[in-house]
Amino acid sequence: MRRTAICAGMTWYLALAIFLASFAAMEAVAWAAHKYVMHGFGWAWHRDHHEPHDRVFEKNDLFALVGAAMSITMFAIGSPLVMGPVVPGLAAWEPGTWIGLGILGYGVVYTLIHDGLVHQRYFRWVPRRGYARRLVQAHKLHHATLGKEGGVSFGFVIARDPVTLKQELKAQRESGIAVLREALEEG
Repeated sequence: MRRTAICAGMTWYLALAIFLASFAAMEAVAWAAHKYVMHGFGWAWHRDHHEPHDRVFEKNDLFALVGAAMSITMFAIGSPLVMGPVVPGLAAWEPGTWIGLGILGYGVVYTLIHDGLVHQRYFRWVPRRGYARRLVQAHKLHHATLGKEGGVSFGFVIARDPVTLKQELKAQRESGIAVLREALEEG
């Protein structure tokens, strides 16, 4: 059986598996970063994303640069043009390229879903049914809290059932964990 290598020593299906695993892992990374960094010590950058404004850019957009730096770093680690000539004595680690592509791919999908579909920064379309509607509902429920405390739906691509999220928000409000916007408290 002949191995088909797309680079020096990696088969296309291993490269694809690394890309897909990296892409999928980024939802967990994004969820944790959103819950514990953006709604924690990174709130100074994230706050304006939760407040009404008419600016084109938000401080929150700086987090995209963090994601880009992660992807670029992995591309550099996977590049024989960087490793060796720039970092003497170190060889390129080929999976780094595919991990970098997975991070980049997630970033593109995130931007289209979160900034485009949910917040309509690039286009105007309100989904009436299906998973796209569920994504929008879940993220709107994330924005139902005032401040950084409490909240639901910290992921960006995987959206849980909005009915369950509403129940969780109600429980958070009743226990004093979260303060909800008036519109949700009435509904």
